[in-house]
Amino acid sequence: MTLEDVQNRPDDREWDIDEVGVTGLRYPIAVWDRDRGKQQTIAEITMSVGLPAHLKGTHMSRFVEVLQADLGELTQQTIPTVLAELRAKLDAPSAQMSLAFPYFLPRVAPVSGATALMDYQCMFRARTEGSATLFALSVRVPVTSVCPCSKAISDYGAHNQRGFITIAITPARDAEGNIAIVWIEELIEIAESAASSPVYPLLKRSDERHVTMAAYEHPVFVEDMVRAAAVRLRSDDRVARFVVEAINDESIHNHGAFARLCWPKSAPDSGPRFVEWP
Repeated sequence: MTLEDVQNRPDDREWDIDEVGVTGLRYPIAVWDRDRGKQQTIAEITMSVGLPAHLKGTHMSRFVEVLQADLGELTQQTIPTVLAELRAKLDAPSAQMSLAFPYFLPRVAPVSGATALMDYQCMFRARTEGSATLFALSVRVPVTSVCPCSKAISDYGAHNQRGFITIAITPARDAEGNIAIVWIEELIEIAESAASSPVYPLLKRSDERHVTMAAYEHPVFVEDMVRAAAVRLRSDDRVARFVVEAINDESIHNHGAFARLCWPKSAPDSGPRFVEWP
């Protein structure tokens, strides 16, 4: 018995659809790890294609088929291949993909050397249309900040809080068109160096004393944090554009404080988690 392919029926409403696909798909993936080669993790994935006006629908099952065939690793180097396969399999003018996943690193306490895993929320986002393929990487890093104003005006102590620095970048390309490799670990290091102190998963008393005093000696506003990260990112030839956002969950207010900086300034920005496509 022949089953009708309803998705291939014509449509006469004359509307292209920008994106149609699957979202909320959780799948095991492997991403590059600077020190260990690869790291297994679980991603929440959105995959979509552009749908021409003359077609009624796309074939949803083919998204999962393509994903299943490319589970070896999903990185800035391999995702363009996945997108090309999506376009070919679905005969689509464009394809998009985003993957949000936790990334784990062993963190060593500064005095005791106690070690435990720390998780960082990361995202890959990519799009291909015509001959262009665009890629963005973002990472959200928890940090501690001490308020410079509080320290300056107080007889003793200063209020401090936990916050997050989110860095999203579009890597540059070399002369052959290859996407530059920028490690997740590097973006984490940039974010932590811009704050008063990193956050650790495990601290003993000697570590807590060290972290508290080190943070007190390095007070920063949210403005300081985004500027410090921007200086580092701007000097890296592998970074074509970036967005940096710092947000503090204020300990003495019932609101947060944030700052956001994007470069180049002519580039529109779709929020702290992504870098908008050129």
